[in-house]
Amino acid sequence: MTSAGFNVTSSLTLVGFSSLSGHSSLLFFVFLLLYLFVLFSDSLVVYIICSQRALHRPMFAFVASLLLNSLTASTLIYPKLLSDLLLSGAGLVQVSRTLCLCQGFFVTILGGSSFMLLSAMAFDRYLSICHPMHYAVLVTPAKVVLMLLFCWMLPVILGVVSTLLASRLPLCRAQLKVAYCDIFSIVSLSCGGAAAQLSGLYNLLITAVIIFLPAAFLIFSYARILFICLRRSRSFSSKALQTCLPHLLVFFNYSISVYLDLMLRRLQSNRESDSTLITSIVTLIIPTVLDPVVYGLKLKEVFTHVKRLLSCRRDS
Repeated sequence: MTSAGFNVTSSLTLVGFSSLSGHSSLLFFVFLLLYLFVLFSDSLVVYIICSQRALHRPMFAFVASLLLNSLTASTLIYPKLLSDLLLSGAGLVQVSRTLCLCQGFFVTILGGSSFMLLSAMAFDRYLSICHPMHYAVLVTPAKVVLMLLFCWMLPVILGVVSTLLASRLPLCRAQLKVAYCDIFSIVSLSCGGAAAQLSGLYNLLITAVIIFLPAAFLIFSYARILFICLRRSRSFSSKALQTCLPHLLVFFNYSISVYLDLMLRRLQSNRESDSTLITSIVTLIIPTVLDPVVYGLKLKEVFTHVKRLLSCRRDS
């Protein structure tokens, strides 16, 4: 069971849920409604984009891909969260280390690929607004597919290495204070040493490559768009900025999640389990719930079809 004082336990404990046991029924109902809403809204917008030929354009391909990420993340996290809330009344919630690593792996790749997809959208908007005469040549369907594969495959490759490094770490603690598993939290349970330092540095590298670099590229692209709009007519600027607004709102949502995630790390180090659990839950809710709302309401082309589809179902 132990080796050189290191705990090699195969299960971890989510300790924060015990403090919510008195409200577990209410929270279960709330998160169930949120999960059903995410499933319905994400699926609806993706269905509209796939079924309407007028929306078969690069920007909407990136939007659908981002919402598929949100749908996948919700399916991986919400059911486990609902199960943990049901079990919290019976005491501490147990999760196997293997399952925790798997969930952490998918959280890493889905979070990273979402930021990369947002940067790809920014690049698409930059080319469309700043180089409209060359847009059809620069952004072909084949190039869109390559960009989508790159946005997904790079986080997968980096996430595999991160998960393997974390899986080899001996653990001195087995209590997690978060609502769902992530690689950083697992590494924080390790006993330290060179292997833990290597894993921590690699996770910082991943964060820089798949979050901060795409975010910097996104900010640069939209800054260039703003610069061009300031030099053009008011009608051109209004139309251009209107197409960028939904993507900026979603980027703002993800940025809040990253900020809360960084705050979460600080709370973990301060051992404030209640605040840590609540923060991790809010970090989950913000992007998964708001993304389909933003794209369903703020993208005029999508909203028109959403309104038409819902009105047809109501009339029938």
